[in-house]
Amino acid sequence: MKQDAEKYKRTHTCGALARKDSGGTVTLAGWINRRRDLGGLIFIDLRDRHGMTQVVFNPQQNEEVFRMAENLKAEYVIAIKGTVTDRPEGTCNRNLATGEIEVHATELSIINPSKVPPFNMAEGLSLDETLRLKYRYLDLRRPGMVARMVLRHRAAKVVRDYFDGEGFLEIETPMLVRSTPEGARDYLVPSRVNQGKFYALPQSPQLFKQLLMVGGIDRYFQIARCFRDEDLRADRQPEFTQIDMEMSFVTREDVFDTIERMLFQVFEKAKSVELQTPFPRISYTDAINRYGTDKPDLRFGMEITDITSVVSGVKFEVFEKTREGGGKVKAIKLPGHSHLSRKEIEELVNMAKTAGLSGLLTIAFTPGGVKSFLTRFIDPECMESLRKAMGAVEGDLLLIAAGETAKVSEGLGKLRLDMAAKYKLKPVVDFSFLWVVDFPLYKFNAEENRIEAEHHPFTSPLPEDVHLMDTDPLKVRANAYDIVLNGVELGSGSVRIHNREMQEKVFRITGISEEEAYEKFGFLLSAFEFGAPPHGGIALGLDRLVAIMAGTESIREVLAFPKNQSAICPLTGAPVEATPDQLKLLKISVCEPSS
Repeated sequence: MKQDAEKYKRTHTCGALARKDSGGTVTLAGWINRRRDLGGLIFIDLRDRHGMTQVVFNPQQNEEVFRMAENLKAEYVIAIKGTVTDRPEGTCNRNLATGEIEVHATELSIINPSKVPPFNMAEGLSLDETLRLKYRYLDLRRPGMVARMVLRHRAAKVVRDYFDGEGFLEIETPMLVRSTPEGARDYLVPSRVNQGKFYALPQSPQLFKQLLMVGGIDRYFQIARCFRDEDLRADRQPEFTQIDMEMSFVTREDVFDTIERMLFQVFEKAKSVELQTPFPRISYTDAINRYGTDKPDLRFGMEITDITSVVSGVKFEVFEKTREGGGKVKAIKLPGHSHLSRKEIEELVNMAKTAGLSGLLTIAFTPGGVKSFLTRFIDPECMESLRKAMGAVEGDLLLIAAGETAKVSEGLGKLRLDMAAKYKLKPVVDFSFLWVVDFPLYKFNAEENRIEAEHHPFTSPLPEDVHLMDTDPLKVRANAYDIVLNGVELGSGSVRIHNREMQEKVFRITGISEEEAYEKFGFLLSAFEFGAPPHGGIALGLDRLVAIMAGTESIREVLAFPKNQSAICPLTGAPVEATPDQLKLLKISVCEPSS
């Protein structure tokens, strides 16, 4: 067995050899990417996760090895021994790191054959995702998947090194916890020892990291696994990974500085990209008004502008009804698109309706003058005021919507993103970070007719708004913040409540009674009575971060073994039914699914 193992003990990886190695004898092992039989010579591209090397089999060097090579097929696992040689003039492959050399094989070991793969392993092909996930162990061999796994590893390593250098301690928090309301459904785990009782898998380490602060662990971080039983999208999985951190005796400015410096290092060391810091900041209210969303993408312009006052004197029914109803008239500018045809304008109108707007009006500033249905109602002086208010020049197209303020802002915000994708607007930068601050502490849940926390009930109010908690809680701003990257919420955090009285007040306003609060959070409330320090932190989605760094739209592309959109693992078939014996042991019965 030892003798066999020596045959495939590598001296180099398939991405390591160069001209400097010419003349040397090497042993390579990996998978056959491609085999070519040319004029009495056999060429194979031997692949491992590090790269690819061309191997040549020549019958004049070893007839027996050449005959073995005639039976090689794609994805066979082999090992070869041979001599490194410069490629002949004119045959170098500049697309390969090893493209200036080849290895002339003198020995060959076929370690394991392979069936024909269910899909082409070449990079850049459009493949069915379900098939890829079912055979993920094959998909992981493809260079693109390898590169994304390497990027994820490097990003996580930079995070750990950075926090260690900043004096943080990496501490693991429990995976079997008490079920507590955090806005999403818990995954429940039955206890065999305590029958009839259940653990929950953690949605976040929130409560435990706050308890660590009470315990004097003033700088904590964790690359934490979290679980939420929620509907899935491209950026969601039932299990996901957070870069979680918490600090004592800090303001939000300290959190901002710590995270910005961490992200700067991640992008510099894992992506060779230098970020511009500090990141810009925008209030929640401004984000909604200017971009129609609390996670705006700032890589391109097209801000939403309130033109209600500009068109206040226009006798146009839609504008007049909007003003009477207390709504707003708002617009965005699509630069350089005044040339759009009637058909293309109709497509924009349909896009607007899909985005939730009741309609869309356009004004085109063309070389031949202003073109718009609205010229019947807007005089030249008002049109000029509108042009100046929008910063429009010849060639620009204005898109106008009117109605209830929030609906118009949200609809134009969605339309803005749709148009950026449709017209492939060139981003100013590849990676655009910003902080969104001053969120509402509470929101009103109309379905349940109650006030609830905007983020979570452990977020502190801004000190200047504390006086409003008893009289007008919906006007209270939170000492909370989101970090946004390219229009994606990357992370959410806050300065936390750290005294029992304030925590009980927040619970009370959200309809959690004193008895319920003590039952669910008594351990936290008690901890606050033993000298809890002020503290704050944040959790960033590692999956989302790496996906954006890798330039992919789905986090499934940066996970080794993800679930599909039905929360099923096509590879293993999980979840599966429990056996009768398992259920009996746990004293659990399963009801028939409702039709």
